[in-house]
Amino acid sequence: MDNVTLGYPSAQIIYESRSRNIAIDRYSFAGSTIGDDSIIRSGAILYCDVVAGKRLKTGHNVVIREMTTIGDNVLVGTNSVIDGRVSIGNSVSIQSNVYIPTNTVIEDNVFLGPCSVLTNDKYPIRLKYDLKGPLLRKGASIGGNSTILPGVEIGEGAMVAAGALVTKDVPPWKLAIGFPARIAELPTQMKTINLI
Repeated sequence: MDNVTLGYPSAQIIYESRSRNIAIDRYSFAGSTIGDDSIIRSGAILYCDVVAGKRLKTGHNVVIREMTTIGDNVLVGTNSVIDGRVSIGNSVSIQSNVYIPTNTVIEDNVFLGPCSVLTNDKYPIRLKYDLKGPLLRKGASIGGNSTILPGVEIGEGAMVAAGALVTKDVPPWKLAIGFPARIAELPTQMKTINLI
Protein backbone atom coordinates (compact mmCIF):
# COMPACT_ATOMS: atom_id res chain seq x y z
CA MET A 1 0.00 0.00 0.00
CA ASP A 2 1.04 3.68 0.12
CA ASN A 3 4.38 4.71 1.61
CA VAL A 4 5.75 1.18 2.00
CA THR A 5 9.54 0.78 1.90
CA LEU A 6 10.93 -2.61 0.90
CA GLY A 7 14.63 -3.46 1.09
CA TYR A 8 15.70 -0.48 3.20
CA PRO A 9 19.51 -0.58 3.60
CA SER A 10 20.90 -1.72 6.92
CA ALA A 11 23.59 0.29 8.72
CA GLN A 12 26.16 -2.25 7.49
CA ILE A 13 25.13 -1.65 3.87
CA ILE A 14 25.32 2.12 4.35
CA TYR A 15 28.82 1.85 5.87
CA GLU A 16 29.95 -0.43 3.04
CA SER A 17 28.67 1.93 0.35
CA ARG A 18 30.35 4.91 2.04
CA SER A 19 33.66 3.08 2.47
CA ARG A 20 33.61 2.28 -1.26
CA ASN A 21 32.55 5.84 -2.07
CA ILE A 22 29.41 4.64 -3.89
CA ALA A 23 26.10 6.46 -3.45
CA ILE A 24 23.54 4.22 -1.73
CA ASP A 25 21.14 4.50 -4.69
CA ARG A 26 23.88 3.00 -6.92
CA TYR A 27 25.12 0.39 -4.44
CA SER A 28 24.01 -3.19 -5.10
CA PHE A 29 22.57 -5.15 -2.15
CA ALA A 30 19.82 -7.69 -1.50
CA GLY A 31 16.31 -6.40 -0.97
CA SER A 32 13.36 -8.00 0.84
CA THR A 33 11.75 -11.27 -0.21
CA ILE A 34 8.02 -11.54 0.42
CA GLY A 35 5.87 -14.59 -0.34
CA ASP A 36 2.68 -14.73 -2.38
CA ASP A 37 -0.67 -13.36 -1.16
CA SER A 38 0.93 -10.94 1.31
CA ILE A 39 -0.48 -7.58 2.39
CA ILE A 40 1.96 -4.86 3.50
CA ARG A 41 0.03 -1.85 4.82
CA SER A 42 0.98 1.81 4.60
CA GLY A 43 3.96 3.12 6.50
CA ALA A 44 5.64 -0.30 6.79
CA ILE A 45 9.42 -0.54 6.40
CA LEU A 46 11.04 -3.90 5.66
CA TYR A 47 14.83 -3.80 5.62
CA CYS A 48 17.16 -5.63 3.26
CA ASP A 49 17.67 -9.33 3.88
CA VAL A 50 14.16 -9.82 5.29
CA VAL A 51 12.73 -13.10 4.02
CA ALA A 52 9.01 -13.66 4.60
CA GLY A 53 6.83 -16.56 3.54
CA LYS A 54 3.36 -16.62 2.05
CA ARG A 55 0.44 -14.63 3.41
CA LEU A 56 2.40 -12.15 5.54
CA LYS A 57 0.03 -9.45 6.75
CA THR A 58 1.20 -6.26 8.42
CA GLY A 59 -0.62 -3.44 10.12
CA HIS A 60 0.38 0.17 9.51
CA ASN A 61 3.80 1.59 10.47
CA VAL A 62 5.48 -1.77 11.06
CA VAL A 63 9.30 -1.97 11.10
CA ILE A 64 11.01 -5.28 10.32
CA ARG A 65 14.80 -4.97 10.47
CA GLU A 66 17.45 -6.87 8.51
CA MET A 67 18.27 -10.59 8.73
CA THR A 68 14.77 -11.49 9.90
CA THR A 69 13.11 -14.67 8.62
CA ILE A 70 9.35 -15.07 8.81
CA GLY A 71 7.33 -18.20 7.99
CA ASP A 72 3.93 -18.52 6.33
CA ASN A 73 0.65 -17.08 7.66
CA VAL A 74 2.16 -14.45 9.96
CA LEU A 75 0.46 -11.29 11.19
CA VAL A 76 2.56 -8.34 12.39
CA GLY A 77 0.25 -5.74 13.95
CA THR A 78 0.26 -1.97 13.65
CA ASN A 79 3.27 -0.12 15.14
CA SER A 80 5.12 -3.35 15.96
CA VAL A 81 8.92 -3.43 15.71
CA ILE A 82 11.00 -6.51 14.92
CA ASP A 83 14.56 -5.35 15.52
CA GLY A 84 16.44 -7.72 13.22
CA ARG A 85 18.20 -11.08 13.36
CA VAL A 86 14.91 -12.62 14.47
CA SER A 87 13.46 -15.99 13.45
CA ILE A 88 9.66 -16.29 13.33
CA GLY A 89 7.89 -19.55 12.47
CA ASN A 90 4.58 -20.27 10.75
CA SER A 91 1.11 -19.17 11.85
CA VAL A 92 2.31 -16.55 14.32
CA SER A 93 0.10 -13.67 15.45
CA ILE A 94 1.91 -10.54 16.63
CA GLN A 95 -0.64 -7.97 17.75
CA SER A 96 -0.22 -4.16 17.70
CA ASN A 97 2.59 -2.29 19.48
CA VAL A 98 4.74 -5.37 20.14
CA TYR A 99 8.53 -5.05 20.48
CA ILE A 100 10.74 -7.99 19.47
CA PRO A 101 14.51 -7.48 19.94
CA THR A 102 17.52 -8.81 18.06
CA ASN A 103 18.40 -12.50 18.58
CA THR A 104 14.88 -13.69 19.41
CA VAL A 105 13.40 -17.00 18.23
CA ILE A 106 9.64 -17.48 17.89
CA GLU A 107 8.43 -20.93 16.87
CA ASP A 108 5.15 -21.89 15.13
CA ASN A 109 1.64 -21.01 16.37
CA VAL A 110 2.78 -18.38 18.87
CA PHE A 111 0.52 -15.49 19.92
CA LEU A 112 1.92 -12.18 21.21
CA GLY A 113 -0.70 -9.89 22.73
CA PRO A 114 -0.82 -6.14 22.21
CA CYS A 115 1.94 -4.06 23.80
CA SER A 116 3.94 -7.12 24.87
CA VAL A 117 7.68 -6.45 25.14
CA LEU A 118 10.51 -8.92 24.71
CA THR A 119 14.00 -7.85 25.84
CA ASN A 120 17.55 -8.97 25.03
CA ASP A 121 19.93 -7.02 27.28
CA LYS A 122 20.31 -8.02 30.96
CA TYR A 123 22.32 -4.93 31.87
CA PRO A 124 21.24 -2.15 29.48
CA ILE A 125 24.36 -0.16 28.56
CA ARG A 126 25.96 -0.85 31.99
CA LEU A 127 27.82 -4.13 31.57
CA LYS A 128 28.94 -6.15 28.55
CA TYR A 129 26.38 -8.80 27.69
CA ASP A 130 25.86 -10.83 24.51
CA LEU A 131 22.37 -9.83 23.42
CA LYS A 132 20.02 -12.80 23.68
CA GLY A 133 16.30 -12.46 23.16
CA PRO A 134 13.69 -14.87 24.50
CA LEU A 135 12.86 -18.24 22.94
CA LEU A 136 9.11 -18.72 22.48
CA ARG A 137 8.33 -22.38 21.86
CA LYS A 138 5.56 -23.77 19.67
CA GLY A 139 2.05 -22.70 20.67
CA ALA A 140 3.08 -20.28 23.44
CA SER A 141 0.72 -17.38 24.22
CA ILE A 142 2.02 -14.07 25.53
CA GLY A 143 -0.59 -11.79 27.14
CA GLY A 144 -0.92 -8.09 26.45
CA ASN A 145 1.37 -5.67 28.31
CA SER A 146 3.61 -8.47 29.51
CA THR A 147 7.41 -8.24 29.57
CA ILE A 148 9.76 -11.17 28.91
CA LEU A 149 13.38 -10.74 30.07
CA PRO A 150 16.49 -11.71 28.06
CA GLY A 151 17.22 -15.38 27.41
CA VAL A 152 13.98 -16.59 28.99
CA GLU A 153 12.39 -19.66 27.40
CA ILE A 154 8.62 -19.87 27.23
CA GLY A 155 7.84 -23.58 26.87
CA GLU A 156 5.60 -25.25 24.33
CA GLY A 157 1.94 -24.43 24.92
CA ALA A 158 2.77 -22.23 27.92
CA MET A 159 0.80 -19.07 28.61
CA VAL A 160 1.95 -15.74 30.01
CA ALA A 161 -0.85 -13.75 31.66
CA ALA A 162 -1.51 -10.14 30.72
CA GLY A 163 0.78 -7.71 32.54
CA ALA A 164 3.19 -10.41 33.77
CA LEU A 165 6.91 -9.76 34.20
CA VAL A 166 8.63 -13.03 33.26
CA THR A 167 12.12 -13.28 34.77
CA LYS A 168 12.71 -17.05 34.46
CA ASP A 169 11.87 -19.93 32.14
CA VAL A 170 8.26 -21.09 31.93
CA PRO A 171 7.89 -24.88 31.59
CA PRO A 172 5.73 -26.34 28.81
CA TRP A 173 1.96 -26.12 29.35
CA LYS A 174 2.26 -23.93 32.46
CA LEU A 175 1.00 -20.43 33.27
CA ALA A 176 3.21 -17.48 34.24
CA ILE A 177 1.17 -14.93 36.17
CA GLY A 178 1.99 -11.86 38.26
CA PHE A 179 4.68 -9.22 38.68
CA PRO A 180 7.22 -10.78 38.94
CA ALA A 181 5.60 -13.86 37.44
CA ARG A 182 5.17 -17.06 39.39
CA ILE A 183 4.54 -20.40 37.72
CA ALA A 184 1.06 -21.90 38.10
CA GLU A 185 -0.89 -24.74 36.56
CA LEU A 186 -2.50 -23.99 33.22
CA PRO A 187 -6.26 -24.65 33.42
CA THR A 188 -7.19 -27.89 31.65
CA GLN A 189 -9.43 -26.17 29.08
CA MET A 190 -6.41 -24.08 27.98
CA LYS A 191 -4.20 -27.07 27.26
CA THR A 192 -4.79 -26.83 23.54
CA ILE A 193 -2.79 -25.50 20.60
CA ASN A 194 -3.42 -21.88 19.56
CA LEU A 195 -6.02 -21.45 16.83
CA ILE A 196 -4.09 -19.11 14.53
